[in-house]
Amino acid sequence: MSGSSAGSGAAPCRLVHYFVICGIDTETGLEPDELAALYQWLEADRQGRDPDAAATGENFEQSPLKRTFKSKVLARYPENVEWNPFDQDAVNMLCMPKGLSFRTQAEPRDPQFHSFIITKEDGSRTYGFVHTFYEEVTSPQICSAMQTLYQMHNAENSSPNPPSSSSSSSSSSSMDSLASSVDEADSPTSSSSSSSSRRQVGYDSSRDTLYVSKALCLITPMPFMHACRRFLSQLHRAVTDSSAPPLPLESYVHNILYEVPLPTLGRSLKFHGVYEPIVCQRPGPEELPLAEFPLAEAFSQLGVENLVQVFTCTLLEMQILLYSQDYQRLMTVAEGITTLLFPFQWQHVYVPILPASLLHFLDAPVPYLMGLQSKEGTDRSKLELPQEANLCFVDIDNHFIELPEDFPHFPNESELVQELSEVLLSFGIPPHSGAPPRTRTPGSTPGSAPSTPCRERRIVRQLEDDGRNGNLASEDLAVLELLQGNATLERLQALTKRTGVTVARVDALRAGVKGQSVEGQGGRTAAEEEELRNAKLNVQLREVCASRFTTMFADYEAFVIQSAPDLESWLTNREQMHNFDKASFLSDQPEPYLPFLSHFIETQMFATFIDNKIMSQWEEKEPLLRVFDSRIDKARLYNVRAPSLRSSSYQRCSVLKESAQAIEQRLMKIDHTAIHPHLLDMKIGQGKYEQGFFPKLQADVLNTGPSNNKWSHRTATTQRRKDRHRQQSEHLNLDNDLKEKYMQEARSLQKNLRQPKLSDLSPAVIAQTNWKFVEGLLKECRMKTKRMLVEKMGREAVELGHGEANITGLEENTLIASLCDLLERIWSHGLQVKQGKSALWSHLLHYQAREEKLEQQQAESPVSTVPERRKSDCSIGMPFLRVSLIQDMRHIQSMSEIKTDVGRARAWIRLSLEKKLLSQHLKQLLCRQALTKKLYKRYAFLRSEEEKEQFLFHLLSLNAVDYFCFTSVFTTIMIPYRVVIIPIKKLSNTMTTSNPWVCVSGELGDSGIMQIPKNVLEMTFDSAFRPHTHISALFKCQNLGKLTTVQLGHDNAGLLAKWLVDCVMVRNEITGHTYRFPCGRWLGKGVDDGSLERILIGELVLQSAEEDSGRSCRTPPLQRSPSQTRRISITSMSARGYKPTSAQIQEAIGEAVNNIIKHFHKPEKERGSLTVLLCGENSLVAALEQFFNHGFKSARLFQKTVFVWDFVEKAVAFMESADQMGDLQETAEPLGMTCQSLCHYVNAINSTRRNIGKDGKFQLLVCLGARDRLLPQWLPLLVECPVILRMYEDTALLRDRTTVNALIGVVETLHDFPITLEASLVKGIEL
Repeated sequence: MSGSSAGSGAAPCRLVHYFVICGIDTETGLEPDELAALYQWLEADRQGRDPDAAATGENFEQSPLKRTFKSKVLARYPENVEWNPFDQDAVNMLCMPKGLSFRTQAEPRDPQFHSFIITKEDGSRTYGFVHTFYEEVTSPQICSAMQTLYQMHNAENSSPNPPSSSSSSSSSSSMDSLASSVDEADSPTSSSSSSSSRRQVGYDSSRDTLYVSKALCLITPMPFMHACRRFLSQLHRAVTDSSAPPLPLESYVHNILYEVPLPTLGRSLKFHGVYEPIVCQRPGPEELPLAEFPLAEAFSQLGVENLVQVFTCTLLEMQILLYSQDYQRLMTVAEGITTLLFPFQWQHVYVPILPASLLHFLDAPVPYLMGLQSKEGTDRSKLELPQEANLCFVDIDNHFIELPEDFPHFPNESELVQELSEVLLSFGIPPHSGAPPRTRTPGSTPGSAPSTPCRERRIVRQLEDDGRNGNLASEDLAVLELLQGNATLERLQALTKRTGVTVARVDALRAGVKGQSVEGQGGRTAAEEEELRNAKLNVQLREVCASRFTTMFADYEAFVIQSAPDLESWLTNREQMHNFDKASFLSDQPEPYLPFLSHFIETQMFATFIDNKIMSQWEEKEPLLRVFDSRIDKARLYNVRAPSLRSSSYQRCSVLKESAQAIEQRLMKIDHTAIHPHLLDMKIGQGKYEQGFFPKLQADVLNTGPSNNKWSHRTATTQRRKDRHRQQSEHLNLDNDLKEKYMQEARSLQKNLRQPKLSDLSPAVIAQTNWKFVEGLLKECRMKTKRMLVEKMGREAVELGHGEANITGLEENTLIASLCDLLERIWSHGLQVKQGKSALWSHLLHYQAREEKLEQQQAESPVSTVPERRKSDCSIGMPFLRVSLIQDMRHIQSMSEIKTDVGRARAWIRLSLEKKLLSQHLKQLLCRQALTKKLYKRYAFLRSEEEKEQFLFHLLSLNAVDYFCFTSVFTTIMIPYRVVIIPIKKLSNTMTTSNPWVCVSGELGDSGIMQIPKNVLEMTFDSAFRPHTHISALFKCQNLGKLTTVQLGHDNAGLLAKWLVDCVMVRNEITGHTYRFPCGRWLGKGVDDGSLERILIGELVLQSAEEDSGRSCRTPPLQRSPSQTRRISITSMSARGYKPTSAQIQEAIGEAVNNIIKHFHKPEKERGSLTVLLCGENSLVAALEQFFNHGFKSARLFQKTVFVWDFVEKAVAFMESADQMGDLQETAEPLGMTCQSLCHYVNAINSTRRNIGKDGKFQLLVCLGARDRLLPQWLPLLVECPVILRMYEDTALLRDRTTVNALIGVVETLHDFPITLEASLVKGIEL
């Protein structure tokens, strides 16, 4: 058709693509809204009734003036534009989101303005600007239909027994209350009297005049809000004025459609409306992109702090629901938040105005930013939403927000709030919206801004002081002239500006006079001044946020991984590739930024930003990326970043003035003027002017544009550029369709779910949309579990080709929080019955109630039940630990620290993940199919059998690695620990008459000394029915974290005081983690090394194969590798016959020192226990013990065994006697000091009250020497002491000077690191 071709060629360069009129179709008459009927269908389906049999008749209880009637697109010009196909259903729905609105002459009928946005599947956006007004209904059929509806309504309401509305479902739906909040038209009166007053407003055709809403709409490719608003307002004024407009309306519509071009980048354009010229401008290529929605309104509605919190939630891609009566306010806040995101872009569902018929879309289990229209007086507490675990709820009208739990703050949040507040103050806007709750004035309309005392005060102040209105007082003017003439004051003011102080009053006077002079020069109206002021304020607020990102991501390019040789290979392997070195990037950031940044770099918007960066090496740079990169280059040029690297100091924005000046200069000096509206070649007599009625326009002149105009060559240039671009793509041998397909798959999981499809809302399409959600959730689960596995497996995974190593504790926490969020979204999808804010915890509570009821019934019935599977333990002596989903729930419910359902659900997920039971527990939860059917709709993810199985399988894969995500997060909870002391059955010493005690230590603290009563001896039987006795005790203390050491001792009382202990087992009764602390030594006087107390180093016990069946394998514990044997003391019973070679001993020392150095090179939060590296297996103490025992004459005939500590004591005794005789006084001063330090430390260890034995004392000396950097100085003293000749053989390593010097060199490498010792090691030592 001619219209489409005419409109298409120039479309990319046109300011406006379509002019649309929506309203009532007088030919079809009053039609109930189909979408409202669809909503009834969905509700019937939810309640289990036959949807097709759901009542489709009229709702007689509701006043006809409040009912939803169908609006239609009455006309659109042109018919179609090739670049931007017209979506009739979407435009109609968004022009009139609640359908047609009827009023009588007794009700207010002020015109309203609102905007909307349509996001296409590829992420491109089209803007709509709508002017809605009321037009008298002249059709007698519609008036009589309304009269009939009122008669039926009155008859229904006056009947003595109105039918009671019954519901087949007793449980309230999350959607019911939503529907009630939006299904009624806005009432002009306050909520308390709305229903009564509205009932009195009836309709009688003989007495009343009926009015119906009509909408004029402009569809544009860019958000030129002010220009469109002014044009539509003038167009409406042309039909309401008493005199006809200068030209037919077609001339003005044709002019804006075809003869007004888009302003070029960095230029301004003037075109003509019906009565006044209209100016619009477009930012330059190096400026922030166009954004005209007034940010000032968003900030003053919510307050700066609240808006920054919502901005943070948006950056972290949470679900954000805006709530307001006013459509334009919803749009202003939504667009305001998204424009602050520069250089990032929102990648998910974006519907700033959600029509009432699309409420089921709030069920979407994906991040979204949606706006919901509220009803006058609706209470937030009654608004039940499908999912709230990850929801940021923004009540715009009441100035408050509800935030999700546990989300990190934006870096330097308080400084950012301060800077934004100062910008607002400089424009006379109070930054903290302390506006009281809304108070409606009788004359105001639902769409107009609420009148608050704060706003009224501001208006009065503007009237009194505003220079734009020429109200600057004469004395103020005189004062300013005086100040301007004073050079000293001018210099003083310049100085204050440089130091960041503002002389507010002088600045205000200056601004006022400047405003007057500008008006004198440019002759701008007050409305134009307001637009300029808004534009300057907008750009300054945006620059502040952009400046934060420029600072935070100044070095992002250094961490981008360019791994593909060409675009095609990159696109095909996009999912497998790692594009950004996250671990290195985070390690380069200041500590306070990490909680936010670790979450943010996992978002889709950041991933897309990095994708765009990588693709920019083959394609033209994406505009936002180009601007951002140029700013970073500029900052680097001025060397702004270098001194502040890794510094969290706040850098203020330095380009506020320049950005505002650029806009002001464009608007003061108009670059282009469009063709004036002119008479068209039209049929005369059509479209006759009739006051108050918008005429039917002549389609033939509006569907075709002019054949030639002065800016058509711009289109040709654009076309040539596109051709060049296409040839370049062909040169890369990549078909465009294929490329687009790859892009769609590679970019985003939910890219095709950015916008609900408004054009077709049949049940089949809704089912298809939900199916896409199910597929998207499954894919997201696969990617998240893979990422968690790869990161956790570290270097081993990298060697297998799975990407980057090195997960930090912070990143792990972020990934687990992200998994919790995904599980909440899966459990919220298709939810039918909801209790509390967490859908997962709600399901668990239902399951718990049902299981406990069954348990009770089984307890009452005499029938024997199958015993519950219990967690077998790999060690003899540990009682069985019950494995139960309900038991884990009870653990969480008993934690008083957790106050909310969302918190409980997350704690339960963390606990199940740590116990490697997450997949098993969820499978158990979902096997109760009757419960799942009761709680979820048919299309829900949890009722899609195949996807559910795959989902559980992906979660099962997480059992391959060890998580401590519960233990490390809930550090203050009380945890029961079971301690079992297992003696060696030898020489009948399985019993002791002494009083044993233990002290368990972990990374978070110790339990303190706990006496174990004598009468807790237990007997268990092993698989061969051999009896074993052991001592078992249960105690409760604050979470100790990962366990590291156990101090075990006794008081040496009674006849059987000597005690031979094999090991101590300690189990965390909540997480099931069991630690084994090997001993294999005697405790008692006169046996072994005479120790009554031993410090034992722990290792996490592997689960048995039987227990692990069905739960996949696991990696060995972090403390040891599978091949290592337990540390053997040379003097212990099991060491007889074991003598390592000198090469093995030297290798062991090097390995031990190397492990300690590696420990300190890890990020602090993932280092684990240093005690294990100092005193455990293959530790520094074990290696030095082997070194000192090499060639040591320990066993003597008919004498006691001699220990290394005996040699140390004799060496010290020799040094002390030599010192007294004066031999040492002749030695060098440092050597004398070293001798004194060794003697001091050995004597301090000997004088301690602890009975730690000779091996324990040697261990302590090594640890203290390593801590205080004295070991390398002590070694030569021991080597040179004559005692060594008596106690060591000639071949001993300690008598080989070369080997000793090598040892000193190795140990000295530890001097660079701050070694701290656990309190359990150094208890009672006074130095």
